[in-house]
Amino acid sequence: MTLTTSVQTGARLRRGRRVSAAPRWLLILVEVAVPVLLIALWWIVSAGSTNTFFPPLSAIVSRLGELLTTPAFLGDIGLSVLNLVLSFLIATVVGVLLGCALGLIAPLSWFVEPTIHFFRAIPPVALVPIFVSLLGFGNGTRILSISLAALFPILISTIDGVRAGEPTLQMVGKVYRLTRAERLFQVTLPAASPRILSGMQVSLITAFVVMIASEMLGSSAGLGAATLLAQQSFAIADMWAGIIVLGVLGYLSTALFVLFRRAVLRWYIASQQLEKSE
Repeated sequence: MTLTTSVQTGARLRRGRRVSAAPRWLLILVEVAVPVLLIALWWIVSAGSTNTFFPPLSAIVSRLGELLTTPAFLGDIGLSVLNLVLSFLIATVVGVLLGCALGLIAPLSWFVEPTIHFFRAIPPVALVPIFVSLLGFGNGTRILSISLAALFPILISTIDGVRAGEPTLQMVGKVYRLTRAERLFQVTLPAASPRILSGMQVSLITAFVVMIASEMLGSSAGLGAATLLAQQSFAIADMWAGIIVLGVLGYLSTALFVLFRRAVLRWYIASQQLEKSE
């Protein structure tokens, strides 16, 4: 009976994959085609432009190629990526740990949650001037401001995910006499992982926006600072080149995280496809 059920489940899952394959390929095609069409349209429309603030795309691409050979521009890109990754990791570790504590310990959440909801209501970019005023313009200040802005989506999603855990799973954990640590890592966190990773994706976007803002505010290093300096120096081609690189970095960071999320939640995605195919 178990073998028959397993075969039937595998067949349903394969049918679900075949049904969803065409729309997925269509989405991938559209995702690739739309940017290509927009770039082609930009190239054509700007080809004969004489506007100082809207140079031809060919001139921007040429200037971008020159900048990518300079150590200063590559250093700005590297610093921005480093700040983003480090801040995101800090926000993830703190958010998941604190979220688990608040989700599992009700009295603690009663005291702390009003403060959390107060600070998360403040626009993340508005926190940057406060940290700069208190701590100065150092790179540590930028990392702290980015981490704090990215913390709240992960924290809230972790709290909700832990609280929404299946009571049946918790009962099974107790029946098998799992310790609290084993129930946390083997039952609670896996069940909450879809919500946690969704919060992390929102957090990554927030961290990217605050990273740019923190570099533009009183900093001389980083891609955001380089782009702002180019605008203030009327180096318009350099400004557009910086904007393009920022867009590419934002897209790549999101795309990489989506791949990571799919790999971690492969079991969850498979179960959802199985439910749809039934």
